[in-house]
Amino acid sequence: MSKKIKSSFKNMVLVLFSVTLIASATVAYVYQLTKEPIAKAKLNKQIQAIKDVVPPFTNNPFKEKINIKVDDKHTIVIFPAKKNGELIGAAVKTYTQKAFGGEFWIMVGFKPDGTIINYSILEHKETPGLGSKMDVWFKEKGKKSIINKNPSTTKFTVSKDGGDIDAITAATISSRAFLDAVERGYKAFIKQNK
Repeated sequence: MSKKIKSSFKNMVLVLFSVTLIASATVAYVYQLTKEPIAKAKLNKQIQAIKDVVPPFTNNPFKEKINIKVDDKHTIVIFPAKKNGELIGAAVKTYTQKAFGGEFWIMVGFKPDGTIINYSILEHKETPGLGSKMDVWFKEKGKKSIINKNPSTTKFTVSKDGGDIDAITAATISSRAFLDAVERGYKAFIKQNK
């Protein structure tokens, strides 16, 4: 027959401490187990995004990447795309902190003159489904599209704010944030490309 543990403050604290210790150890173990696969998946997504936003290249953009430190937390990365040694464009990993769900990251492809080739959403915390809308909305024809537009000749703000780009329906804040990220990437690319 098992002896019943006396209910006391000391015993409750010991049980609570034991449960917390076991739970913390389990979370730490799972984190260590998944840390490398998550990092590898992010890297693969970034590699695919580079291929998606610039024309076929013959160099290794990762070896030639340029890191532009913005602040203690943020770095814009420029991946130059070259064909036979000539710059044909660049993939720029850029971000915004003005999104509804916090910050998000995108990869934008630019021609050497700054004209946008394509883009890919890397990471966001927007309302579910909005990421997929962002992934297609700004590629569609007309005032929605940013493809083949150059921020030096197009006002990269939403039309609601007097700009040249139509916002995603019912997602003006996210649209403003998206265009902020594109503009930030453009400025970094042009400054570096001078």
